[in-house]
Amino acid sequence: MPQTSVVGTAGTQVADANRRAQIRLELAANYFQAGRLDVAMDEVGQALAAKPDYADAYGLLGLILMQNQDWTQAEIAMRKAVDLNPRDGNQIHNYGWMQCQQKHFDVAQQWFDRALQAPGYREQPRTLLAKGMCYQQAGQLEQAYQNMFRAYEMDVGNPAAGYNLANVLWLKGDLKKAQFYIRRLNNNSNQASAESLWLGIKIDRALHDDIGVRQQADQLRERFPQSRQWLAYERGAFNE
Repeated sequence: MPQTSVVGTAGTQVADANRRAQIRLELAANYFQAGRLDVAMDEVGQALAAKPDYADAYGLLGLILMQNQDWTQAEIAMRKAVDLNPRDGNQIHNYGWMQCQQKHFDVAQQWFDRALQAPGYREQPRTLLAKGMCYQQAGQLEQAYQNMFRAYEMDVGNPAAGYNLANVLWLKGDLKKAQFYIRRLNNNSNQASAESLWLGIKIDRALHDDIGVRQQADQLRERFPQSRQWLAYERGAFNE
């Protein structure tokens, strides 16, 4: 009986520590989303103090360090997250994204592919979009298009997928297709942004569609009058 009591107490202590770590990590994630990186870093430290082998905490620490452009420490934190949970597609994806941001494009693609193959991973559209964006940064526009199109097909309602697909088609010079996808996005007032309207204006201008330019410019002025895109439109700075 005494032995059982000790085991039970130890189990309770572990459960309490795990709960504290989870609460701290949730706070850290909220602060990270709000851009309060120093506070987020402190909360992650508290989470790891409670649970030193917390893979998700190391993953968030890596994202914070990425934001601070502390690439060496971000690499250490993200590799720790992957090592602790090598089947976690989210951690693998984030490590690939970090590699892309450092222009290690081939390495990034390998990690994205590994994320896509992770058991139980359900964020395929996000990783396909990241693959496409990374290919675009590398100047490989056809591969970028192929992955972005797959991401879009799997998540048609995602405005980021629609915008990036239209943008890569614009860069490829496929203006009619680019126009189709950006209009589908901008016709939904809940999804249109200053950035997407500006892309739509540039595409319509290249196609000499004066009506389309005017309609989207009106939306841009009415909804985003302080945006840099509207200011650029007023200056006629279409190549910025």
